[in-house]
Amino acid sequence: MTTQNRTKLISQVRREIRLRQYSKRTEQSYVRWVKRYVRFHEYRHPSELGQDEATAFLSDLATVRSVSASTQNQALSALLFLYRNVLRLELGWLDGIVRAKKGSTLPVVLTPDEVNAVLGKMIGTPRLVAALLYGTGLRLGEALSLRIKDLDFERREVRVRAPKGDRDRVTVFPQALVPVFRTHLRQVRVQFQADLEEGSGWVELPKAFAEKSPNSAREWHWQWVFPATRHYDDPKTGQRRRHHLHESAVQRALTAAVRSSGISKRATCHTLRHSFATHLLDGGYDIRTVQELLGHKDVRTTMVYTHVLNRGGLGVRSPLDTL
Repeated sequence: MTTQNRTKLISQVRREIRLRQYSKRTEQSYVRWVKRYVRFHEYRHPSELGQDEATAFLSDLATVRSVSASTQNQALSALLFLYRNVLRLELGWLDGIVRAKKGSTLPVVLTPDEVNAVLGKMIGTPRLVAALLYGTGLRLGEALSLRIKDLDFERREVRVRAPKGDRDRVTVFPQALVPVFRTHLRQVRVQFQADLEEGSGWVELPKAFAEKSPNSAREWHWQWVFPATRHYDDPKTGQRRRHHLHESAVQRALTAAVRSSGISKRATCHTLRHSFATHLLDGGYDIRTVQELLGHKDVRTTMVYTHVLNRGGLGVRSPLDTL
């Protein structure tokens, strides 16, 4: 393949993904795997490759690269998308490729004292994000992509828009975070007003809504709850925007806090979500309630946190409020 043909192929992959309104993360993942697949086979066009080449690529991931079953299956999904939706090739061997079997592992969970210790070692916005993860059960990406309109302090709710699985949901907002978030949002609004005065203040909108109401990109309720410290110029519109805080900023801060706390567990930002679910179940909340708060499609996914605990509850009090 020439460089021009490779560029054309990747453009086709992106177009088909966007037509189906897949998430940006899925787009980035599939494009990365297609590039690796083509590079692995010395830049031959995928239409020239068959089952043996696809199997060789996936086997190399498992035996040489030692990737997890989930990563190997992600690569397979990218290849299936490439052949079926981009190249329009219905090949019988596609269905014959076996997905890697995932092992059954229990999630890492911190105790309430360990959560308190970790949060005590964090400062600034990363600490606020970490507290929100434990207090709401959000994934890191969901928390960082929150907009002002998604927080309801009066009802103590957080609305999660277009999360994993593309099913909006509502989760609890901890009362303990209301005062500190009010202060945080006042600071964010000061920054937003300064941006407006200098001619910026734009924010990325969901694609369909951006076409319908482009001026909403400078409205307060569409701004990020956790805006980045720097601007960027959007090449398509020329708008000077802020993106939300990058995930790595919180991840690094949490890793340092866990190490500083002397906790021997391999805790990550997602560990706070696991801890949220486990502590709610330990507190007697119904597993169906926890399933809804986490956004799991199947209750069996939630069952990993407990075997019984099905007592029900009239309302939900965030575990952060008990610290």
